[in-house]
Amino acid sequence: MTLQNTEYLLSELLLNAAEKYPDRPALIFPDSRLTYSQLSALSQRYARAMMGGGLAPGDHVGILTINRPEYIALLFACMLSGTVAVLLNARFRVQELRHAATHCDLKWLFVGHNEDVPHAARLLEALPRLADSGAGASVLTPEAPLLERVVALDAFESPGFTAFADFLDESTLATAEQLDCRQAELVASDTALIMFTSGTTSLPKGCMLTQESVFRTSLAMRNRLGLLTDERMWDPLPMFHMASILPMLSLFHDGGACLTDEKVDIDRAVIQIKQERATFLYPAFPAIMAELVNHPEMKLDQLDHVRLINNIGSAEALRDNMRMWPSATHISAFGMTELSGIASHTDPNDTPAQRAETCGKPYEGVEVSIVQPESGQRCAANEQGEIRVRGFLLLKGYYKQPEETARVIDDQGWFLTGDLGSLDPEGRIQFHGRIKDVLKVGGENVSPLEIEAWLSTHPQVMVAQVVGAPDDRLDEVVAAFIQLKPGATVTAQDIVDYCQGQIASFKVPRVVRFVEEWPMSATKIQRSALREQLLAEAAAE
Repeated sequence: MTLQNTEYLLSELLLNAAEKYPDRPALIFPDSRLTYSQLSALSQRYARAMMGGGLAPGDHVGILTINRPEYIALLFACMLSGTVAVLLNARFRVQELRHAATHCDLKWLFVGHNEDVPHAARLLEALPRLADSGAGASVLTPEAPLLERVVALDAFESPGFTAFADFLDESTLATAEQLDCRQAELVASDTALIMFTSGTTSLPKGCMLTQESVFRTSLAMRNRLGLLTDERMWDPLPMFHMASILPMLSLFHDGGACLTDEKVDIDRAVIQIKQERATFLYPAFPAIMAELVNHPEMKLDQLDHVRLINNIGSAEALRDNMRMWPSATHISAFGMTELSGIASHTDPNDTPAQRAETCGKPYEGVEVSIVQPESGQRCAANEQGEIRVRGFLLLKGYYKQPEETARVIDDQGWFLTGDLGSLDPEGRIQFHGRIKDVLKVGGENVSPLEIEAWLSTHPQVMVAQVVGAPDDRLDEVVAAFIQLKPGATVTAQDIVDYCQGQIASFKVPRVVRFVEEWPMSATKIQRSALREQLLAEAAAE
């Protein structure tokens, strides 16, 4: 049954919060903040400007910029106007931008620009005919034939771009009553967002997420974690990523505040966490958490206002975090973009072992099954297989890719994650890595996560990533990329010696590389880039 009116509509989440908590901060940046009433007013103005400019329900609106208050206001403007927000990865380069603009049928595109992240200039490389358009005229881009307007959020002098001030002027062309009528036409099954997969092995796919799937997942997260009305969550992750959008939405149910920044900047983060007395930290990824806890100004014993920390990683790494920061409750999750961000969370009331070793039970209304990929046979408790998920949080499909959609969603509605996992006897998910990341070392299956877990116990290791290195005799061998803690001096042989006698000999790294920075895809370390580095080294020998 289609859910009508305001049930499960993301726009209503903001409007209700603005009515209940008008003066509470919704977004807090280091140098600016918006209350719920301010965010609501700004979003409604942007929505009226979209309507005044001719955007119709279902039209696709791209957003390409760094984290900023306008980003979230534009996101909710799309929700209010019934258009579909297409959140473009800020790391996209020319080929990916061209693909996204064309493949996702963008009607409008909002783009930022600064010296550090020249999105507008990059867009001109992707759509070179854009500069042939007259100032203020309709866009002329054979590369993206449906694109009618590109709005520059910042000063950028080039034909083909509409100034942001001119966009705002169009808000007078649509009334509040017309916006209310547009709202009344929305239904929960409408596509709300198109968000992209990481695209590490191919061009990124656009995941269609509905109003209902994102709303209900945010509510499930809020309920599982017991978020408070005065919650202040630090989450600096990029807003084109569900690890930023979903936690923020979960706060809006009860008027909490999201502390964020233009990008992940640990020096600024430390100041912000302290000054704003953050209660909930959402670093989400091991590399960010490692930088945070090892920062010289992070006096963990003085941060008693932090009650909850969400992170992922090996059990050993999570236990280490718990030991380093015992005053906070550490939780973990399992999810991906196709699952509206998150499918399970550990419960803050779970035991420390359960919170370290599992990703918790699926949210209420979500089913998880562990299946042998080859046979389709369901696995017993603690037996490893592919994690499959079913429920309200599933993507509607990959945009204009029905074959890819059919490949990952079977005829019984199960989403095939491609992740290796198991369920404990009580139904908690245990994550064992990506199936495609499993190494074949002389005929033996080797899980990178198992080796990473052991390496993370080394007192001088901050982050470890394991991939396969080509080998003539064994097909591939274990290669470890290591980021050391500040001031540490460790050799490759020290790493090998640490593993000898502790893990099976075929799991001991044969190749060790030390890194200071990681190749990233949105928020994840790109294993593919690490493998490519090793292949390049082998080819050069």
